[in-house]
Amino acid sequence: MDADGRSTVKQTSQAGAPAQAGAAGDDRTELRVCVVGDELVAGAGDARGLGWTGRVAARTRFDGVTVVMPLAIPGEGSSALSQRWDAETSRRFSGAPGADNRLVVALGRHDVDTDLSLARSRLNLANVLDVAEQRRLPTFVVGPPPGAPEQNGRLQELSDAYADVASRRRVPYVDTFAPLVGHEQWLGDLATGPTGMPGQAGYGLMAWLVLHTGWHAWLGLPDPAL
Repeated sequence: MDADGRSTVKQTSQAGAPAQAGAAGDDRTELRVCVVGDELVAGAGDARGLGWTGRVAARTRFDGVTVVMPLAIPGEGSSALSQRWDAETSRRFSGAPGADNRLVVALGRHDVDTDLSLARSRLNLANVLDVAEQRRLPTFVVGPPPGAPEQNGRLQELSDAYADVASRRRVPYVDTFAPLVGHEQWLGDLATGPTGMPGQAGYGLMAWLVLHTGWHAWLGLPDPAL
């Protein structure tokens, strides 16, 4: 992996756009992936406008027609996310009967900004995962990355709490905090980017972590590294 998170996986799609990996006329089940989260989902601070979501989509060999849809609200914490995700994703999933619909919950750092209690953050994620299970909606969780040094103690606790909630429900969880909290490229991006946002290198690192922490297995796709 280089500083931008490039791998040997062939680029096959762009976030928010259909990606066709099969032959013309392929009638295999359409895959729809909604990614709910804050400005990190939208790639804020990335000069290329891809963020980690676009990089992951572009480096996944999807099997057939796929639509990856980032649904971002800047400044959103887990409470607001837990209240709006169901209605927003249902609208995207309802237009293709029989599609393979999947949810990615991308948790940001704003619960720490607003001093939300750890218990409430846990409950918010638990509610999302429990409703998704009722909907029979396969779910994948991406945890919050490191931020300002004075916040990182709380962010570590938050990431660990989210990981526990996901583990108890056997939902894949990507820890972006522990691998990046002391990473030189990540720290360099935060030091030079707008209001603590990563840049191309930082989003590349986040994408690499997602791609190498159960992403392909969750999608039922072969791991290109094997």
